[in-house]
Amino acid sequence: MDTTTRRQTFLRHILSILNLILSTLTEMMSTTMIRNDPTPYHTSILSGQNWVLELLDGHPDRIRCELGMHRHVFVQLVTELLELGHTNSRFVSLQEQVAIFLYMSVTGLTIRHTGERFQRSNNTVSK
Repeated sequence: MDTTTRRQTFLRHILSILNLILSTLTEMMSTTMIRNDPTPYHTSILSGQNWVLELLDGHPDRIRCELGMHRHVFVQLVTELLELGHTNSRFVSLQEQVAIFLYMSVTGLTIRHTGERFQRSNNTVSK
């Protein structure tokens, strides 16, 4: 085999390897970065608001354990915040907002874990 033939064979091998790398990268990017059908993340049946209502209607020790205060104190806190002008946000009730704050304070969980508990985005929980 002469030098020209070797060089051409070598270049064909290099091009084949580059083609394989590019097709692999393209496949990886299309499956991980560009989703044609995004999958919902928060899909629990029990929403944050429903969980708060469950705590309010449930055993008195349960709300104390989860939010660090008795039911009547929680209700009074929400009432006073309403009187001070705080309101529900567009999608999150004031009760749930207070519960999110108290739950994070009591448990020390991250925004991500709290978002999972309340079925809310990290952005919503951090507000």
